[in-house]
Amino acid sequence: MKIICCLISTFALFHSSFAADSRPNILLILTDDQGWSTLGCYGSKKVPTPHLDSLARDGVRFTDAYVTPQCTPTRAALLTGQHTARNGMWHVIPWYGSPWARVAEPMFREQLPRDMTTLPKALRTAGYKTGMAGKWHLTTGVEGDYVQLKDGDAHGFDFVAPRGPGTQNEGDKWVDHLTGQTIQFMRENGERPWFFYLAHHTLHGVVSAPAGLIQKHREAGAPETGMFNATYLAAIEHLDHSIGRLLAALDELKQRENTLIVFLSDNGGVDTIYSPPGMLGDPTDGSMALKVKAQEFDNAPLRSGKGSAYEGGIRVPCIVRFPARVKGGQVCSTPVHVTDWMPTLLAAAGAQAAAGHALDGVNLMPLLLGGPTPERPLYFYMPLYDLRWAATPCAVLRLGDWKLIESFGDWFDDEPRYHAGHKLELYNLRADLGESQNLADTESERARQMQSQLHAWLKSIPAPVPGGNPHFDAKRMLEETKVKQPWNR
Repeated sequence: MKIICCLISTFALFHSSFAADSRPNILLILTDDQGWSTLGCYGSKKVPTPHLDSLARDGVRFTDAYVTPQCTPTRAALLTGQHTARNGMWHVIPWYGSPWARVAEPMFREQLPRDMTTLPKALRTAGYKTGMAGKWHLTTGVEGDYVQLKDGDAHGFDFVAPRGPGTQNEGDKWVDHLTGQTIQFMRENGERPWFFYLAHHTLHGVVSAPAGLIQKHREAGAPETGMFNATYLAAIEHLDHSIGRLLAALDELKQRENTLIVFLSDNGGVDTIYSPPGMLGDPTDGSMALKVKAQEFDNAPLRSGKGSAYEGGIRVPCIVRFPARVKGGQVCSTPVHVTDWMPTLLAAAGAQAAAGHALDGVNLMPLLLGGPTPERPLYFYMPLYDLRWAATPCAVLRLGDWKLIESFGDWFDDEPRYHAGHKLELYNLRADLGESQNLADTESERARQMQSQLHAWLKSIPAPVPGGNPHFDAKRMLEETKVKQPWNR
């Protein structure tokens, strides 16, 4: 009997060890401000991206992958698996706002709580070695800033890469350094499954790239500044080179087959940046159109770019490769949401979120493995002003081919000129990817039903529907400040 028990125990131990060792490594790559149309596999002819294109050929390319329009909110949703309406981080940190605007901005969370369940915490609990390199942008002060996480252990990371040389706004924006740190982590942690979060600063402004690549694109005819400028194109190409280094390292380490790679951007690309009028000395009463500060990369065929509720702001490139389980060469048009990646990666790893932590996304592994996925609504909550992107408080619902944008009290047109008043926009994305025809009037019943569904979702969270601002000042409504007013504290 003792021998049998011993054999059973030994088999159980062996089976458990084998199961643990067979769990995939996970490499989550997040780029910054990289538009849907910057990659060759998404139709770009402006700059070569052979390594990312090869990742798509060997994996699954999502055509309808969604995030939020800006940095902090996407990072919070990615690492918590929760909508910004639930985790409270719907605004870029540190704090800035428009306290005299027509619509009152709800207060938002300015720090990712230490006690909140995160993807790396859940994976570490399941036995993964966890690490990260690059942009954090979820805490400020002693824990970290937008450049660097200082207290990695508090948020689930065993390892946090050091800062690169100089600043993240010069040279190659630390692309080589962060890539090197990632590869070193892979080499040193092959004895058990690992999770690594590589969050590049590229292509966030100030855009910078190696001088030789900039000169290459300059000589090919790219302009010095403005749309499709040489520096921006060089930064995309250099980023692609870094992906090639990562893929080569996985091959060398014989970890290609059992490493699940997810590549995506934190928001749409920078199309046009506007200057908040108060910073130029212009009137802040909405009487003048916002003035263009800079232009970088047209996101066509998508409308607009970073900061916007239109597709150019929230639809991003997204590629998944997992050779051991997922068939390569797939193009998936099923809409997916940034909140889906935490439940998906946990499922792939055989891990779970802590009890009581709500996950708003769904596990995409059945979809990646070729199974059907029921149609579901995708929600976005952006109750804020950001004049750099002509953004006013709004929320979005995508349901099937249809997309509803509700602006709660004011909005900018394409000039962009300010308009007071509530607005509904309804688009059929299958017929009108560029969101050029607002069908809210001709499809009024559909718009009304989708609006009701959107409000029901906000109520279920619960999250406030922004309303009139009791501190509204018509002369100062487009004034932006970093100084909190008493009602913002």
